[in-house]
Amino acid sequence: MSLRTRLMLLVFLMPLILISGIAVASLLYLEHQQQQAVQQRLERAVSLLAPSLAEAIEAGDEPRLERLAQRLMDEPPVQALSLRDSQGDTPLHLGKGQESLRPDPASTATWQEWRLLTPLPDLERPLWVDLELDPTPLRLALYRHLTLVGLGCLVLGLALFLLAYALGRQWVQPLESLRRALERFNSGDYRPRLDTRGPVETAELAHGLNALADYLSRAQEEMQQHIEQTTLDLQESMETIEIKNIELDMAHRRALEASRIKSEFLANMSHEIRTPLNGVIGFCQLLARSELDDRQQEWLSHVHKASNNLLSLINDILDFSKIEAGKLELESVDLDILVIVDEVLGLQAPMAQQKQLHLLGLVYDDVPAQLQGDPLRLKQVLTNLVHNAIKFTEKGEILVRVMLEEAEGAEVILRVQISDTGIGMDEASQRRLFQAFQQTRDSDTRHYGGTGLGLMICRQLVEQMGGEIAVESAPGRGSTFTLSLPLRAKSLEERPLELDLGGQRVALYEPHAATRHALAHLLRAWGAELQVLEEATPCDAPQAAPDLLLVGLPPLPMAKAEMVSWRECLAGVRCPSIVMANVPPFDIPDLPLPHGGEVISKPLSRRSLAAVIQRQLNAPTPAPIESPAAAITPRRVLVVDDTDSNRLLVREMLDGLGLDVEEAASGEEALARGRSRPFDLVLMDIRMPGMDGVEAMKALRELGDAWRRCPIIAVTAHALEEERQRLLKAGMHDVLIKPIQAEALVGLLGQHLNMALSLPAAAPRRVARRRPTPTADEELPAVDLALGTQLAGGREDLARQTLGMLLASLDDTERQLREAWDAEDEVAFLDAVHALNGACRYCGVPQLALLAETLETRLRVAGLADTEALVEALHAAMARLRAWSDEEAPQAMETASGAPK
Repeated sequence: MSLRTRLMLLVFLMPLILISGIAVASLLYLEHQQQQAVQQRLERAVSLLAPSLAEAIEAGDEPRLERLAQRLMDEPPVQALSLRDSQGDTPLHLGKGQESLRPDPASTATWQEWRLLTPLPDLERPLWVDLELDPTPLRLALYRHLTLVGLGCLVLGLALFLLAYALGRQWVQPLESLRRALERFNSGDYRPRLDTRGPVETAELAHGLNALADYLSRAQEEMQQHIEQTTLDLQESMETIEIKNIELDMAHRRALEASRIKSEFLANMSHEIRTPLNGVIGFCQLLARSELDDRQQEWLSHVHKASNNLLSLINDILDFSKIEAGKLELESVDLDILVIVDEVLGLQAPMAQQKQLHLLGLVYDDVPAQLQGDPLRLKQVLTNLVHNAIKFTEKGEILVRVMLEEAEGAEVILRVQISDTGIGMDEASQRRLFQAFQQTRDSDTRHYGGTGLGLMICRQLVEQMGGEIAVESAPGRGSTFTLSLPLRAKSLEERPLELDLGGQRVALYEPHAATRHALAHLLRAWGAELQVLEEATPCDAPQAAPDLLLVGLPPLPMAKAEMVSWRECLAGVRCPSIVMANVPPFDIPDLPLPHGGEVISKPLSRRSLAAVIQRQLNAPTPAPIESPAAAITPRRVLVVDDTDSNRLLVREMLDGLGLDVEEAASGEEALARGRSRPFDLVLMDIRMPGMDGVEAMKALRELGDAWRRCPIIAVTAHALEEERQRLLKAGMHDVLIKPIQAEALVGLLGQHLNMALSLPAAAPRRVARRRPTPTADEELPAVDLALGTQLAGGREDLARQTLGMLLASLDDTERQLREAWDAEDEVAFLDAVHALNGACRYCGVPQLALLAETLETRLRVAGLADTEALVEALHAAMARLRAWSDEEAPQAMETASGAPK
């Protein structure tokens, strides 16, 4: 509400309302007083005439009664008079008519709405005088007074309005001037000044606002100067910042270049370090097979262990560098989690066997067999976790469980748990467990070794896969690492059975409870009629005649008496026996098995156990689910390699698997065979003269729809991770590293052909002669037939045949090497070295194979620079190999003369 409105209310409206109220109250009071005066006057008149009226009535003198009544009628403002009895009858009535009224006998004078009813005393019959009054004179007097009061209020209101208007102009006008001045001040105009004349209050306010305007004007000028100065300073700062940004950009570019150089340096140095380190590990493996005393063997085992630890450290640092740089890429290829778990446990088995720890993998039946993901990184994570579990566990067991947690369409989530019975850890250790260069306790680094990078790399890899990793542990109660891994499933069907035992009776004795339950479940799933022996030894069981006995030996080494007891027990078994020992293969005890059987090492893989049982019982393998055409026509496999010995070895490895194997010696020949007929799978060598493996693969893909879907597997001797990723991105389905292991080859073929393949029963092996311990001048033997037999899948005849083929090709290879070296043709020289390296993979020539591998790695990393010493050593190794062939290998030369060219 404005001040003007308030002033009008106080000066004009409020007084006017107050005076009007007083006037109305006065008029009402005056009217009431007049009515009271009339009532009292008439009551006195009636009271004076009442005795006379009563006498006239008693005497029946009507004239007198009318005269007396007329006297009352003459009293203003009476307009009618009636005498009434108690029944309401009217013996006398003068004036205008009245309504019928019955008086109350017990009442006295009564005033009702301008009517006066008064009883007459001293009469036999009670009578009342009823006077009806005329209110008109009184009301006219009231209206006159009301009119006079209204005129007075109107005059007074006009006077008050004029007074309020004058006061409003006098008081509000200065305030309005102040408001307008403040609006201009607010808009930034400080020039107007207020008139200081008038009332004291407004004058003081005007003085204050004028002073405020002066202050704001000066402040504005100072602020403008400050803004101008600040703008100049800001411009200078922006120029400085721009210079700094340019310097920072240049520093950032230098940092990126330094990071690139660091990455290249790490890659090159890792390759340079791993090349001699692989040589050290190879020398250790070869030296371990020579005749050394116990002390020398112990020293050699320490060297071998230190070399492996150094190799693991180099790999961890490289992975850490890739993760830090954000350059670690994951692939999505077909994988079988069961095969991965078996491979991881197989690699970690020696360390567990040394501690007599039980190592067991449990892949639940509902886990799909056909999954897609990154098998290499998944194996890296599991290997690290299982290795840590073994390292921090002194007794007990390590269990790896793989369960199907969730399946939605083609997306599945696997839950992998690695539990141990080791030292455990507290909550504080768990919180810093997945940080770089951190271990549970500072003393663990000294006692157990390690860098603290492994678990951090595991966490980064699992999170990059889209999963999670967690740990549950307590001091002294072991630890359980849980992985949640999202993978893509090609099919949610359960894994096909490896065997069909068809109700054959199998007896099982296994002291370790978890292993016993796992084997019992697996044997029942294979259709065996199982008998689980709970006795102290299998010999204490009731005499029965099972078709097969599976026996788990107690921890080795055993006491002499206990070993003798076990020998006697197994000698008395009347069926084939499979003895399971938690020791490395070379420490398997010699036990009598008169009715046949085998002694195998733990941990057991499902495929290896199925193969052993199949050999002992001749159990049929469940037929894979195939199309009718596939059941009639064998699967066709094309082997592409420019080295005759490599093609021969792959053909021999695939012999007996029911596959139609064809060979091609070049990419051009593979393309020609692909045009003539389709194949179900191709094993493609990468480094070949002319059209290499990648070019051949792309040319085959262009032939049609069948070739677009055909799995093509790269076969290469170059095992660097960068090379593997390059081949997978180029379109290869998988990568197989030379030297090819028969188990890996058969597993890969079964996975991509969707067939259940297994290696045929091994033929009796001929024992190769052990070569004498190398002399100081000959660090590695030129030929090691035992190593060649092992690389050739246990077949010495195949090892000699591939060795003869290598010897027959040495002259051409050396000529190609010398021509390329003299011409400084790096590509041709690398092709010749690669061909030699591939040819040495399966021949048992450790010295030449090691030099060829080292030289090829050096060429791929650094080119021809600083390779002269290696080239000379390579030629010297080839000369020693020729000398060996002239002196000790007539049989190999005869084989080579009949070998295909």
